[in-house]
Amino acid sequence: MEVVSLEQEITLIKRKLSIYAILDIETTGGKYNEEGITEIAIYRFDGHEVTDQFISLVNPEREIQPFVVNLTGINSNMLKNAPKFYEVAKRIIEITEDCIVVAHNADFDYRILKTEFNRLGFPYKRKTLCTVELSQELIPDMESYSLGKLTRALGIPVSDRHRANGDALATVKLFKLLMNKDSDKKIIKNAVKIEKKSKMSSNLKTIIEDLPSDTGVYYIHDERGNIIYIGKSNNIRKRITQHFTNKNSKSKKIQTLVASVTYEKTGSELIALLKESEEIKLNKPILNRALKRNKFTQGLYSFRDDQGYINLRIGPIRKNENPITTFANRKGGVSFMNRMIEMYELCHKLCGYEKTENSCFNYDIKECAGACIGNENPEDYNKRVEALIAKNSYENKNMILIDRGRDIEEKSVVLIKDGVFQGIGFFDLNHQINNQEILESLITYMDNNRDTQHIIQSYMRSNKRLKVVDLNK
Repeated sequence: MEVVSLEQEITLIKRKLSIYAILDIETTGGKYNEEGITEIAIYRFDGHEVTDQFISLVNPEREIQPFVVNLTGINSNMLKNAPKFYEVAKRIIEITEDCIVVAHNADFDYRILKTEFNRLGFPYKRKTLCTVELSQELIPDMESYSLGKLTRALGIPVSDRHRANGDALATVKLFKLLMNKDSDKKIIKNAVKIEKKSKMSSNLKTIIEDLPSDTGVYYIHDERGNIIYIGKSNNIRKRITQHFTNKNSKSKKIQTLVASVTYEKTGSELIALLKESEEIKLNKPILNRALKRNKFTQGLYSFRDDQGYINLRIGPIRKNENPITTFANRKGGVSFMNRMIEMYELCHKLCGYEKTENSCFNYDIKECAGACIGNENPEDYNKRVEALIAKNSYENKNMILIDRGRDIEEKSVVLIKDGVFQGIGFFDLNHQINNQEILESLITYMDNNRDTQHIIQSYMRSNKRLKVVDLNK
């Protein structure tokens, strides 16, 4: 009987562990965890040479996003006769058996593989290694760690970029180079990630499975059906998953008390924000912080000075005064004013940025027309200020804000009448909404208050693609 020394045994174990499945996956794109695989390439690598390989197109049985088609060149016609994932799953399991999965941005490729196997009811688990992280450790100070730029900088030839086989082969070559640089093998040893077992209980997993990855408002209920928390998210499933896995005190309370989650899709984040605000006020869930009055602390105010110029100031919200628009904090207000000064060619002094009896700094560098020292006519200057105010306030206005709907054939609408928020609604793209009576029949009326004003104005400032229709025209 051959006696194996401890050192030899350790060497054998290391050899057994040091088998790698270097892979690259192309997907359809789309919402998180709803992507499908369109192409996969896997090279089994023993640390010295490739010992096996698997390359295949895959029929994802779902639509490919247009930008992905442009990037990869893979379109639906190419995949009509390609095998579906379940037809190649066994081969993927075999070639990655007892392997450490290696990929450039391994978290992404491994998540996609796990998602596909989960759809088949198979628990796919492998150790992983990321060549992005390895490269950052072993080759610091590179301009970029994207696969294309990194391989180009290192002189690694790449063909068929953004196709699974081309990128997988490039990753093999990169990995060989990294292994040579990692002479003591400490980085590779420490970089291998062993997937942590999920600590989420089965009832929480079941709740998540039934949730959509859409924008909307969600309601967390206890076992009696009482609403204990209300929130909004651009991805309801992802947000609830965070509640169920986070370790902060609120999340722990949710995990203890939750029995079910209901939701309402809104399509538009603006609609979700408005509904969340109103629903919290109506239901007062025990785990929601009360909507504080200082949720927005700063406002934009205007006044006319003795020379007839309209001055602007960012300042604390004052009782019984209506600011032009509001901000969550002073930093947000100052940032807004910096943009407005440049956009509308305003005077720093008249915007409260400089306290001086003379001209402002911008006048000295020819970026102010001289309102600060009376060189610009007040009427001309005030026209620009009034345009800014009109753009950022809906006081006395009749208008609708049109945003995304709950599906591709629908739009959402927010109605402002005589400067007062009326409510929200949805309409089919095939219907005309230029008739105000028809429009108002679509609206679900909601309370108008400072919270809704702040939400709407903030959203209008930050979303340039929001369509605003003046009903007076």
